[in-house]
Amino acid sequence: MTNTDMTGALDVTVVVPAKDERDNLPILLDEISAALDGWAFEVIVVDDGSSDGTDQVLAAYASTHAWLRPLRHAQACGQSCAVRTGVLQARGTVVATIDGDGENNPAYIPELLKALEAGGPAVALAAGQRVGRKASRAKRLASKLANKLRGALLKDNTRDSGCGLKALRREVFLQLPYFDSWHRFLPALVIREGYGVVHVDVLDRQRRHGTSKYGIFDRALIGALDLFGVWWLRRRRKAIPVVSAIASAPEA
Repeated sequence: MTNTDMTGALDVTVVVPAKDERDNLPILLDEISAALDGWAFEVIVVDDGSSDGTDQVLAAYASTHAWLRPLRHAQACGQSCAVRTGVLQARGTVVATIDGDGENNPAYIPELLKALEAGGPAVALAAGQRVGRKASRAKRLASKLANKLRGALLKDNTRDSGCGLKALRREVFLQLPYFDSWHRFLPALVIREGYGVVHVDVLDRQRRHGTSKYGIFDRALIGALDLFGVWWLRRRRKAIPVVSAIASAPEA
């Protein structure tokens, strides 16, 4: 099935949360299309209340690319909410996420999909882990501290939970509890549901245009309460049920 056939089942939906990224998105979308050549895919960009004309850029791009489904929040609701909006609208059996600023390289999406497939049904998430971070020293330090604390409490065996590149089975995605900053705790939440997580190292890139719309505190520090909330959720999961159908008894 080619990437232009939108009538059948889709392999993957790529969800892109974006705020004021009008200059980065056309380049990123071209890269996503090239990376997924040969796959049955769609891309959902969720414009999180942008004020720079991002919606107009997306409308123009969608007019010539049938695989793009642009959505818009009337006001900024945050990155987690934008990801969730895309997941709820997704038609692919797998949802891949990637940040809208271009710092994530779409060339790694097929690697994530193949790692997820290789893991079998017991694995629900393939998570990117950045190497060669290009962020400022302050952001790298904040992220490092947050990841160390998260790893110590949640035991999710993930070095870099904040990487935007992930691939997750949609049916599992929909089972996860939602809260602000939820996208930064996906490995722990997936493990809580009884599934495995695999990791793929991905090279970080510099953004081409503009500046980050989600700052240091949004990315790392103010998630302390969320961290303890996820810890509580994991503690409260008593058992993972193994469900099987009960066959009807034969008639006497």
